[in-house]
Amino acid sequence: MSQSLLKAIKILDCFDGNRDLSLMNLVEISGLPKTTVYRLVSSLEQAGLLVKIKRSGLDVKYRMGLKFLELGNKVSEQLEYRKIALPYMRTLNNELNELVYLAVIEGDEAVYVEQLNSTKPVRLVIKVGRRSPLYAGSAPKLLLAFMGSDDIEEYLKDLDMEKFTDNTIYDKQKLKDELKLIRERGYSISQAERFEETMGFSYPVRDYSGKVIASLGVSIPVTDYSPEREKVILENIKKSAEHVSVELGYVQDLQG
Repeated sequence: MSQSLLKAIKILDCFDGNRDLSLMNLVEISGLPKTTVYRLVSSLEQAGLLVKIKRSGLDVKYRMGLKFLELGNKVSEQLEYRKIALPYMRTLNNELNELVYLAVIEGDEAVYVEQLNSTKPVRLVIKVGRRSPLYAGSAPKLLLAFMGSDDIEEYLKDLDMEKFTDNTIYDKQKLKDELKLIRERGYSISQAERFEETMGFSYPVRDYSGKVIASLGVSIPVTDYSPEREKVILENIKKSAEHVSVELGYVQDLQG
């Protein structure tokens, strides 16, 4: 990738929410040379990715431009499965009143592309856009499990596994065994592997060819767990994931 592009992305990463930043702010946060920042900010402004806010001759700041909203909408439009999944996610959310999310693979990570929160006083939250390694958590593990065997081996070859909790699978052979189990039973469960006091349950979403393209999941606080609750959650996710898959062209017997 172009070094100039990487540096431009580094500048954009300096912005947090609605913060307005001066050129000197960008130099300090990015750690890039002043001349580099000046040059790239000018290019980003011309592209509409940054907007100059000039309050006075000495008070000039920049903020992220509406071009990002336009680009974000284009990405969302491309995610057909997200639009199709959302009504079923709402139904699932209403039925269970738990955190419901949709995750996909991008590179070597899982990315959460949609989520609906519960209305409980104490509830779990996953932000859209959050990334997660593929070896921890129900949705990421499911996506990894349904990759091709060669792709899985390639992913695991140089994988540096981080232990997020005491329950994180930290052994590659144990992870392979877990992935095999997920493929055999058709769904994934995580018991506080990524975050403490959290359980996750996920089913695959398939396209017309049968390829798993997304993971539909539900997370609950460990304190809300019971075998009976698990059964209800898995039944509801399975039903929703199957309906989404059928709308994407996958031939599936919904009575099964």
